Amino acid sequence: MADGSSFYVTTPIFYVNDVPHIGHAYTEVAADVLARWHRQAGDDTWMLTGTDEHGQKILRTATANGVTPKEWADKLVAEAWVPLLETVDIANDDFIRTTDERHERNVQKFLQKLYDDGHIYTGEYEGYYCVGCEEYKQQSELVPGTGDYEGQLVCAIHSKPVELLNEKNYFFRMSAFADQLLALYAERPDFVQPESARNEAVSFVKSGLADLSISRSTFDWGVKVPWDETHVVYVWFDALLNYITAAGYGQDEAEFARRWPAQHIIGKDILRFHAVIWPAMLIAAGLEVPKGVFGHGWLLVGGEKMSKSKLTGIAPEQITETFGSDAFRYYFLRAIAFGQDGSFSWEDLAARYQAELANGFGNLASRVIAMVTRYCDGVVPTGGAPTVADLEIGSVERRATDASWEAIGRTAIHEAIGAAWELVDALNGYLTIEEPWTLAKDPAKRERLETVLATAYHGLGTLAVLLSPVLPKATAKLWTALGAPGTVQEQRIDRAHDWATGERVAPLEALFPRVEITE
Repeated sequence: MADGSSFYVTTPIFYVNDVPHIGHAYTEVAADVLARWHRQAGDDTWMLTGTDEHGQKILRTATANGVTPKEWADKLVAEAWVPLLETVDIANDDFIRTTDERHERNVQKFLQKLYDDGHIYTGEYEGYYCVGCEEYKQQSELVPGTGDYEGQLVCAIHSKPVELLNEKNYFFRMSAFADQLLALYAERPDFVQPESARNEAVSFVKSGLADLSISRSTFDWGVKVPWDETHVVYVWFDALLNYITAAGYGQDEAEFARRWPAQHIIGKDILRFHAVIWPAMLIAAGLEVPKGVFGHGWLLVGGEKMSKSKLTGIAPEQITETFGSDAFRYYFLRAIAFGQDGSFSWEDLAARYQAELANGFGNLASRVIAMVTRYCDGVVPTGGAPTVADLEIGSVERRATDASWEAIGRTAIHEAIGAAWELVDALNGYLTIEEPWTLAKDPAKRERLETVLATAYHGLGTLAVLLSPVLPKATAKLWTALGAPGTVQEQRIDRAHDWATGERVAPLEALFPRVEITE
């Protein structure tokens, strides 16, 4: 059970060179569901998201569009990234931008500390740089170009040519922390999850850790290096620090002590930055490493990772405008084992919406509320002595509550939803067997009818609490219909089966209306 401890969860901060697609929304929803779950378990919870606005790619994109980088970032944040949070119903506690003064000032403080402590030196660097990744690439990460890029080396991820750069830069002595990182992975096997991600981090460090170039001098869009303003801080070094600058590092020690360390939820493509570079930076600064780094899988469309450049990026509102935000949240977290890649298809989304949300949960809610209204004049029944079948529903409620909370503790969001869905299926099966509509025809079976409806009503309330982090809109409507006190978000999710029932039910519109899919 939750103990009121601190739970600080972050998404990556997203690069504002373009508008969000469903891959970005997937990460947002996963972090939001974890935050909502912990909040409802009484933990001191904080969810952070935001935008990464420095670097060469932003500068070039802005220039190509005839605006300054800050104007470009302001426009994208206001018109695309903040609206995304509403589109998929994110209840974040903070939103940080790397152009915020609170961020830039404290990045400089962090950097100055590393410099003063001897962790940064001057050096020359020549290497292949991918502007799309904002990262120097090893030879093994490059492939021969095709088509327009024939005869050039291209990034294996972006399929765009890399640039050969030669710069005098400042370097972070990352190689000095290899042994400490390997000890961290060994002592805390769950520090990097899932296991495939952990193995990748371990093998990367074991293969030899190079020092990290942490400044650029060929352009000026970024945080100025405090002791040399001819350089700006490397965009990743700047961006990773958002997790502590937002939590009070450098300006509010009490807040920082309350929030840090954080659980990071990221896409697996940025694993090395979070599982290797970031903890090395923190160790160098004498700070605690994160609570954990979870690298989830990719959303695949037509077998490929979504990409704007390959025209496979799907905007979240293309889904929410038809199916609603609850269905978006449910589908991606239920259909894909969290941590693995998952394929998106409209057909699968439509089928699950109909079978699981509309017919499974939505229809169950409508039937129970309608039967209490019809057979009990809307008064919530108390029922008589329970049978084995009634007691079994109570057992499923308790098992679902415990199993879902245990799964959340392992960041197994799909399993948590699956545990709650066992109660959906149990209640639907219970009503099919008990047939309250048949009991209602026989006055001699009145007490049995009320017991069955009381059992189903209670199970439905437990479901409302358990599913509220995933389906916040539908469960809020259901809670009102149940006539239960307070709001569903105020209920303790780690004791979901132990909720206070209401006295009268209220009308309930269909939670998941039929949708017409047009080709």
